[in-house]
Amino acid sequence: MPTVTPQRIYLASKSPRRRELLKQIGVNFEVLLLRLQSRMERDADETPPVDETPHVGEGPEDYVQRICQEKVEMGWKSLKLRNLPIGPVLAADTCVILDEQIIGKPKNREHAADILQSLSGRQHQVYSAVAITFDGRMEMRMSSSKVTFATLSKERIRNYLLTNESLDKAAAYAIQGYAAAFVVHLEGSYSGVMGLPLFETAEILQNFGYPIL
Repeated sequence: MPTVTPQRIYLASKSPRRRELLKQIGVNFEVLLLRLQSRMERDADETPPVDETPHVGEGPEDYVQRICQEKVEMGWKSLKLRNLPIGPVLAADTCVILDEQIIGKPKNREHAADILQSLSGRQHQVYSAVAITFDGRMEMRMSSSKVTFATLSKERIRNYLLTNESLDKAAAYAIQGYAAAFVVHLEGSYSGVMGLPLFETAEILQNFGYPIL
């Protein structure tokens, strides 16, 4: 298939961590939020934001790839509706798995404490998918990582929650923040656990003709 040589791409995510990671590998991007911007656009397209509720019987790997694909497709749709300059759209999704169950973002501080207690002294898995779409073509990659936590005392969990770092993070922690001190062992992709696997991201960008070191 023909490739493109874009000056920039669109990032269909509001995650500051994904912005930081793209900047780390020198990618020029513009943030494209997954929402409609005007009444005219709402009238033209009544599609709701991506519903991240797992389907019944859906495995974690299928789940993270489905959500990633829906995000990148929604991003492309939003780009077209807003009449923005056409360019590749990148989206990603990350989920944490413990005992074959998807661990989402905590509802409140008490829920975050329960999640961290369940991760304490155990190994969990992190799946992170990334996709790029441009003009009818879409490519996706996925990374799988295993993270082992130290045994966390209630006091240590309580002190971590006081940082407010956990409240908007899957599984209530940020590996790039204070919670880095919880990690006994990481097998896989550090950037994938953060939310954007950079090796896989660079591979797709190169396939679309974007220059990567």
